Amino acid sequence: MNSPAPEDTVHPIPPHTLTVAYTGGEERRGPITMGQANMIRCILRDDPTHINIHDVWPVPGGVTVEAVTDALRALAVRHEGLRTTFPHPPGAAPVDQVVAAEGTFTVTVLDHTELPDDPAGYAESVARAARAGRFALGREFPMRITLLTVAGQPAYVALAFSHAVADGSAMAILREEFTELLAGKELPDLASLPPVDLAAVEASPAGLRKSEASLRYWERIIRIGPQEMFAEPRGRRPGTDEEARQLTLRSRRGGRALAGAARRTGHPEATVLMAAWCALVAHRAGQDSCVTAVPSANRFHARVARSVTTTSQDALLHLDVRVETFDALVARTWGAVLNAYRHSQFDSVRLWEMIGRVTAERGSHFGRDVVFNDVSALPAPLLGTEAEDRGGAEHELTWGPPQALPTRLLAFTYRTAPQLHISLWAAPSLFAPEEAEGFLSGLVLLLEATAAGDVPMDALTEVTGVRPAERGPDWLRLDGCWVSPDAVRETLGRAVDGLPVHVTGEPEPYGTADGTDGTDGTDGTDGTDGTEATADTDGTASGTPGAEPHLTAYIARGDTPLTPEEAHRALMALIPAAGSGVLAPRRYVLVTDPPADPDRSDAWRRLKTIEEGTGRGRQV
Repeated sequence: MNSPAPEDTVHPIPPHTLTVAYTGGEERRGPITMGQANMIRCILRDDPTHINIHDVWPVPGGVTVEAVTDALRALAVRHEGLRTTFPHPPGAAPVDQVVAAEGTFTVTVLDHTELPDDPAGYAESVARAARAGRFALGREFPMRITLLTVAGQPAYVALAFSHAVADGSAMAILREEFTELLAGKELPDLASLPPVDLAAVEASPAGLRKSEASLRYWERIIRIGPQEMFAEPRGRRPGTDEEARQLTLRSRRGGRALAGAARRTGHPEATVLMAAWCALVAHRAGQDSCVTAVPSANRFHARVARSVTTTSQDALLHLDVRVETFDALVARTWGAVLNAYRHSQFDSVRLWEMIGRVTAERGSHFGRDVVFNDVSALPAPLLGTEAEDRGGAEHELTWGPPQALPTRLLAFTYRTAPQLHISLWAAPSLFAPEEAEGFLSGLVLLLEATAAGDVPMDALTEVTGVRPAERGPDWLRLDGCWVSPDAVRETLGRAVDGLPVHVTGEPEPYGTADGTDGTDGTDGTDGTDGTEATADTDGTASGTPGAEPHLTAYIARGDTPLTPEEAHRALMALIPAAGSGVLAPRRYVLVTDPPADPDRSDAWRRLKTIEEGTGRGRQV
């Protein structure tokens, strides 16, 4: 389906539809790629306005409608991905892709006597509106095309794409080739693999080994990293995505600072920018490490660099920021980023099965809280008018339209020179408007300080003006995560239908509840921040020096037949939609009735235990 335009737009000339036939391709069939499987999973599950993508292609003056349709036809014949559908029975996910040798697509033409005052912004709104409606994977042409004309003269092509056949890089490649075709240039032979051949490479023994290594890499991070980057009292609203406005930074100051910092440290600009991002995110979150998804990291190999398909699989960067200076962090970032990039190809179904298993063992819910997408190296601007340069602002912050945010902090870097151009979407529950502005401005201040000299990591608040999250004394560092025993108590109370519950931090005298020693052994830490986080929620001490703390939940079950395993399963069912700082206890202790003073941990400990146990651990 084509979506002609936003409903509030009035067109003086009624739209009409052109049907464009193409032929000359090769009919093929084969398994889907790992990237396609990942996106198809999202397409079948998510709101189409969130998962479909769009772009705007300006049309040079003097180009005819016929030339535009001829260029679009040539792209469809040239790229197998644009001739691909994914047939599948109802209720099942596709496992194969079918490439057509010939077919048709439609172009909706919107002719105008004149365009609105902001023609590029208007074209952007038309393309964005076309994202509504789920693509029919088994039969629909994967591009919804609207041609905007003025008195019959083409001005813009507004497009929405199925994310199963294209990602941001693919859109940039198509835009570049569309422009060259309109200019009469001959396109070079394709150098990257089409999707069917890419799937064969992924299914080869070497490809399968690469996928297995990626799964092991991800599992290590899921086991030891923070499960929630922004764990704090004002954290995410239970069970909901937030609507966040786009905040865009255009800063020549930032561009000069990044170039200067790269020269001084001797590292690439991309590495310095990533280190600065991770340092500021971890600082703001009050974490020892930054876990951030890097979606554009998987086109570094020539066989996929210019392939028109979707390679959308996250690289997952886990960067320990416990170093004395920023220069030391930059040096550490280089290797960490390369390691993340190397492990960004995987079977997405198996990945999420692993995440479900590991988080069940850990008693947690892993949040894809931070996303950093650096598309500044792409061959053409990404996402149409959103990425266009607008003057040479020395330092400018502008607010744009809102959109649903399935994460907590999302950034796109469009340019690094001559100006630093970043768009940020920050969850309003965590970042008030002035805090979001302060975060981007603080990033520029950090780059400027780094260009001048090495920056102590303990001076980030002074240098950037960004303050760490504030947590009350009841918050504990447990198993590498910030945890609120009060939030755990409230959630567990709901899970067990209102039975009296008390949750407290206690030492783990015999190792962890799953029989391990409480460490992963990969980072040389015990998962805590070095403090003895063993205080009870009533402020009394309950630990011994050096003991790793854990949560114990006391439940007064009365006459109910509740078991520790049942309590754990009920809690785990609520954790994905719970508030911030919820981690399952390692130990459940069941008693008959609550003590006379239910706020004191020692009073619960003196009660006779009916049953105790854990729902956590690898035996589950």
